[in-house]
Amino acid sequence: MTKVRVLDGGPPGTRRPGGRTARTRAAVLQAVISELVENGYEGATVERIAARAGVAKTTIYRRWGGLDGLLADLMAEYAAQQIPVPDTGHLDSDLRLLAREIVASLQNTGIRAAFGSVIAAAIQGQAAREVLSRFIAARVATMTAIVQRAVQRGELPHGTDAAEVLQIVTAQIYHRLFIAGEQPSPGIADRAAATAAAAARASSAARAPSAPRSPSNDRR
Repeated sequence: MTKVRVLDGGPPGTRRPGGRTARTRAAVLQAVISELVENGYEGATVERIAARAGVAKTTIYRRWGGLDGLLADLMAEYAAQQIPVPDTGHLDSDLRLLAREIVASLQNTGIRAAFGSVIAAAIQGQAAREVLSRFIAARVATMTAIVQRAVQRGELPHGTDAAEVLQIVTAQIYHRLFIAGEQPSPGIADRAAATAAAAARASSAARAPSAPRSPSNDRR
């Protein structure tokens, strides 16, 4: 089971001071992962999370407000596990390395099960959907440099939607892992990266201005 790291920053109500408070937060977030793995989002309860963490449930309600607050803090913690931004000098290899890092971050069965629970909850619930959307938006924002550099190198034209390209990568990975139920592998990452690169280039071609008509065509 993955142990969460306590980092500075985060949403209101989830400050990361040191000492006993930091240890309590780490224990509670670890308990959230265990609870989600065993019971999913729909079956998770604050009472069991408190018992797993060895804290009073009033502590959880006071600091996190309830399950949705715990979920937001867990996703913020996962988002804080930074993924390096590749810079190989080529779009295809950058996207491939990025996709492999994303897949590697979900290798742990506990984290993957917890993340899958969040996705399942987001399909039906607004609160979980907002948490997931913030997480994905934050991850995508840190990786836009990949597409921006590709534009600067002339691999893609100005105006290419960097967020859209990167969302194709993540959507492919999340679909295969959490909808299709495939196991994490470099192959999943490589296919997601290739799909995103191809889509970016196809979209660029579609936006390219049409060739000027020849004088002979104008006289027809």
